[in-house]
Amino acid sequence: MPSPTELMTSRLERALRFAAEAHRAQSRKGSGTPYFQHVAAVAMILDRLGFGEDVVIAGLLHDVVEDTDATIAQVREAFGAAVASLVEACTEHRTDGEGNKRPWIDRKRDHLDAVAVASLEARAVMLADKLHNLLSIACDLQDGSSVWSKFNAGRTEVLWYYRTMLDRLGGDPRLEPLAGACRRHLGELEQLAEPT
Repeated sequence: MPSPTELMTSRLERALRFAAEAHRAQSRKGSGTPYFQHVAAVAMILDRLGFGEDVVIAGLLHDVVEDTDATIAQVREAFGAAVASLVEACTEHRTDGEGNKRPWIDRKRDHLDAVAVASLEARAVMLADKLHNLLSIACDLQDGSSVWSKFNAGRTEVLWYYRTMLDRLGGDPRLEPLAGACRRHLGELEQLAEPT
């Protein structure tokens, strides 16, 4: 049995607090649950797969730069270069150099290109993110929520993005359990219709 110091660290506690505070005013698109639930689930998936603390913390923080006012510099200062590098690899650039919101398809295409050179650990965080998103969308649809209208793209485009992302992230046998789970859930999701 692991010692109590291995089960929880002050660094992990600080990451939990950082993520909870950063996402405090946000909720999930379909269910309306606090957004923190998503990043906690991503971290849980990574922990269950046996990834180390840096990767678990990156799971908690993977959306803070993309979706909040937090910066990579703040993440680096609080949690180190390794975590900051993983978070940066997971971050889409939502605005252009002038601060204008970029079109959904441009952001997604750029991010798809970027994942091709991402580290194994960064790809694991992205796959854990996709797995939880796919499960969440399926649960929302099964619960009767109208999901697709809440995205910045239609159902066909969103499913295309997930299929393409899984193709780009897969291929390493060390990530296959995670990639395989994503593919299974994507297949199930493709069979679900939008509630009327």
